[in-house]
Amino acid sequence: MANEEDDPVVQEIDVFLARSLLEKLYLFQYPIRPASMTYDDVTHLSAKIKPKQQKVELEMAIDTLNPNYCRSKGEQIALNVDGTCSDETSTYSSKLMDKQTFCSSQAASNVSRYAAAVYKKGELHLTPLHGILQLRPSFTYLDKADAKHREREAANEGGDSSQDEAEDDVKQITVRFSRPETEQARQRRVQSYEFLQKRQAEEHWVHLHYYGLKDSRSEHERQYLFSQGHGLAENTELIKSPSEYLMMLMPPSVEEENDKPMAPSNVLSMAQLRTLPLADQIKILMKNVKVMPFANLMSLLGSGTDPTAVLRCVQQVALLVQGNWVVKSDVLYPKDTSSPHSGVPAEVLCRGRDFVMWKFTQDRWVVRKEVAAVTKLCPEDVKDFLEHMSVARINKGWEFMLPYDEDFVKKHPDIVQRQQMLWMGIQAKLEKVYNLLKEHLTPKKQEAQSAHPLLVSGEQRVNMAKAKVKQNYGQLEKEFQKQKAEMKSNDASAKTDVPNIRIKEEPVSVEEPMDTSAHSEGLNNGLVNGLHPAQGPTEPVNGHLPGGCIDRVAQELKAFVSSTFKKQFVLTLSELKRLFNLHLASLPPGHTLFSGISDKMLQDMVLDTGCKQILVPFPPQTAASPDELKVYALWEAGDTYDQHRQVLLEIFSKNYRVRRNVIQSQLSQECGEDLNKQEVDRVLK
Repeated sequence: MANEEDDPVVQEIDVFLARSLLEKLYLFQYPIRPASMTYDDVTHLSAKIKPKQQKVELEMAIDTLNPNYCRSKGEQIALNVDGTCSDETSTYSSKLMDKQTFCSSQAASNVSRYAAAVYKKGELHLTPLHGILQLRPSFTYLDKADAKHREREAANEGGDSSQDEAEDDVKQITVRFSRPETEQARQRRVQSYEFLQKRQAEEHWVHLHYYGLKDSRSEHERQYLFSQGHGLAENTELIKSPSEYLMMLMPPSVEEENDKPMAPSNVLSMAQLRTLPLADQIKILMKNVKVMPFANLMSLLGSGTDPTAVLRCVQQVALLVQGNWVVKSDVLYPKDTSSPHSGVPAEVLCRGRDFVMWKFTQDRWVVRKEVAAVTKLCPEDVKDFLEHMSVARINKGWEFMLPYDEDFVKKHPDIVQRQQMLWMGIQAKLEKVYNLLKEHLTPKKQEAQSAHPLLVSGEQRVNMAKAKVKQNYGQLEKEFQKQKAEMKSNDASAKTDVPNIRIKEEPVSVEEPMDTSAHSEGLNNGLVNGLHPAQGPTEPVNGHLPGGCIDRVAQELKAFVSSTFKKQFVLTLSELKRLFNLHLASLPPGHTLFSGISDKMLQDMVLDTGCKQILVPFPPQTAASPDELKVYALWEAGDTYDQHRQVLLEIFSKNYRVRRNVIQSQLSQECGEDLNKQEVDRVLK
């Protein structure tokens, strides 16, 4: 009451609502004017508008006679834009930058609370605004200058090059045939940014006529800012109570609140978050954090929140992985959405991300290549999945970002069991979709064991080992006595059955297995190398061939090696042995090659037939076997490509992986001739 007495009412003003310019009145906000341009007496050369977009372009004249105007700079800009020649298409016909274009943008999306007011003779007349547009300088003339510069450079380059060079410049063209567009694809295309920009560009400009401030037409239009009837009957909107009147002047912005996505990324404070229902709070938090322990979730929801209600709500939007909650895939990728990287629909993205989550339920580490091979998704999508819930480790893979939450697992076994059943159902779906192999389904060490190893003292380990030895001692003793008895019986039978067999004493070699004799039928049941012997004199005795048989074996082996390398040119030892076994299978029983060919004999014969071993520097982490790392090549085949082949083999003896252009340049340099694509392909093949 004291404040009201100190601040008395000085004057009461009648307020009127003018409707003549309703949905026609715009407020233009000009930038700070330069010294060479005054908006009071400036000349508007042209104006145009796109009504649907509420976009305006104004072209204003610049006072070139103003002392603040830099004439040399204006001439330089006009020269860069239009060049030396002037025609109707020139931007600046006066060879001087004498005008400036302004382009508008919307200053506010909701202007229902703004109005233009005119005060006259103790009356305040309000006209609601239909739009507020901010005018900014447009620099499209700079783009035109750049285009002119590029055209001049292209013309200069085109003049230096000959017509023959232009004809030789052949470019590969990829031809694609478009498939019929589905309804879902059409909706995505209509909602795309590119389509909206195209629609906006298609709207035609409506050219306007500008009237100055003191023009008679402006004076006439300015009268529409006043209310046409002052009677209260015509202004029934203002016959309201004070609270209703304020509500009309400042209505609640419902549209703006609905337009804001309910997410912390839209500057949603924790105070605003806690005003939402509990289920919405949990969904928003999980959608933005993606992986969270239950304890952290409870701390974010505030004190007094019921943990049971939180558990009930979090299971609707998240899944349990290693004791932590990970947001569900369908929450991140709603229906009818697609990947920003590849355009893959949300259903495929959800399956791929579910596979990554399921892999983390099996192991703490996941390999990115394995995920990409199974899901067949692009690397960017796979990387997004992994970044949601894991951290990359060099030379190891992707590790789950949070430690195993053992406390939650112990406190809530019923929740854990229910989540395990859900994962079993997800696994069954993934098996059908991706045709998962056993190596994908076999679970590795459980996270609880890897994250929290059991600590055992040294004394306990010794006692455990002693107990294990005592337990297995009896069984080991029986097996030893049995083997000892078998060895004695074998020695006795060998002395009585084959007294004249000479044992070849030499170091045991993997490459030269000992061949059994045809005379020791009691030991091998009449089999030599798994085949029935033919005539006795042609078979080896203790690995030694009879006199004339050695030459025949060498000839047969040499013929096989020569014919094989003339067909293949380059072979690994593993592949050569496979081909030799196939050759043996095609031979009749009793053939000389059945006498037993060791790896060393085969390799020596390869070198004797004019082949060379190529020491290819394979990477140390390769999974190939030793036989696959031994590479042999025919050095001279007697054809026209011997020299090219030798150069190519020298290249691969320095690096196991070489680019095609390097090979072609090296062949041309070493051989002194340019090879075309077909010749290079023939040498490589």
